[in-house]
Parts: sequence; structure tokens; C-alpha cells
Amino acid sequence: MTSAGCSLAASFAGVCRVSSSMMLSAPAAGVLVLLAWIHPSHALYFHIGETEKKCFIEEIPDETMVIGKYRTQLWDKQTSSFLPATPGLGMHVEIKDPETKIILSRQYGSDGRFTFTSHTPGEHQICLHSNSTKMALFAGGKLRVHLDIQVGEHTNNYPEIAAKDKLTELQLRVRQLLDQVEQIQKEQNYQRYREERFRTTSESTNQRVLWWSIAQTLILLITGIWQMKHLKSFFEAKKLV
Repeated sequence: MTSAGCSLAASFAGVCRVSSSMMLSAPAAGVLVLLAWIHPSHALYFHIGETEKKCFIEEIPDETMVIGKYRTQLWDKQTSSFLPATPGLGMHVEIKDPETKIILSRQYGSDGRFTFTSHTPGEHQICLHSNSTKMALFAGGKLRVHLDIQVGEHTNNYPEIAAKDKLTELQLRVRQLLDQVEQIQKEQNYQRYREERFRTTSESTNQRVLWWSIAQTLILLITGIWQMKHLKSFFEAKKLV
């Protein structure tokens, strides 16, 4: 997921530095890699014009909850700064699954929260655009949109869960670990799905290359035979042979 508003390479990669004196076993290192790879909650901001539409791509496993929160700020020429947008300004959110099927299309206010659950693994497209063209007051204005997307177990409000279910600190930590394990399993299943799809594409490409090579060889052979017959007929017509 990328945007011109900020750089998120470090946060998306989930990179963390470990001292060279710390030695990890292979299973522990594998678990850390999986935990680092899981979709974290990440935030960004971007600028958008009155007729502009911003779209983001998020790779999401199947049956995974996603929560998005945003707030808008309107550029004020008098103060030369971004100020909180008025409630009359709205944002339209549209989300498409990997098969380009619309799973959410709704109009929200200047600050909003949208939620959806993925049913198909793959790249989901999240698009936002404002309704400023309908409001003369904001015509020609520039908006700054702060967007925060949470995926998987990051969507859970654990303090609220602990208060509701009356969980102890240990029970809550076990609940968090179970949710993380479930999310890791979903991520592994998604990687297997991607691997199978890539293998199918590779095999199909190899078969096409093979048949194209065979077709080229046959065309060359047919062309050579035709040229030989044509030259033979030419020489016989000229009584050279």
C-alpha cells in the first residue's frame, strides 16, 4: 500500500534491529519473521483535490476483518494551514475485492470509520474521493486525509474485550496469542494460495513457450521444404538439371 503523502517502507516491512550478541534458534527466528510479516496497523496521510480519487492496494487473506479510520483537514488560504473540515464535507469510500467486485460503497462524513471482511484472498482496492464538487464553499480546495487501516487481530480492542469478558491479564495475553496464531495461519494459507497461483501461471507460460517453439520449428521446416520444391521446379523449368 503506497501513497505520495508519506513513506511507509520501514513500517510495512516490519523491520526491527536485533543486537549481534542475541542468538536465536531457527524456529524462533521463523516465528519472528512470520510475526513481522503479518499486516500491521499502519497510518498515512495524503492530499486530494476536489475531483481526485485516491486508491490503495492491500493484500488481505480470506475471512479477515479490516477496519479503516480517516479524518479530513481542509486547506485554509488565510492561515496557510490545514484546519479540521466542516461536517458538511463528506468522503465516499469504495472497496473492491480481487475479482473487482464492489463489497463496500458508501458515503461518510468528514471523519469516518468503515469496516469490511474479506471473503476472497488477494489484493483489495480501497478508493476514497470527496463530495467537494457538490459544495461551492470548498470548490477548488485541497484536502488532507489521514487514513489508518487495521488488519486482522489489530482490529480487536483488547481492553474492551477484557472489561466485557472480565479477563485477567494472563487470560487476555493468551487471547492475544491465540488471535495472532490464527492470523499467522491465515497468512500461511494465503501464501500457499499465491504459490499455487504462481505455479499454475508458470506452468501455463512454459507450455505456451514450448508449443510456440514447436510451431516455429514446423513453420521453418515447411518453409524449407517449400523453398526446395520451388527451386527444383525452377531449375527443371530452366532445364538446368
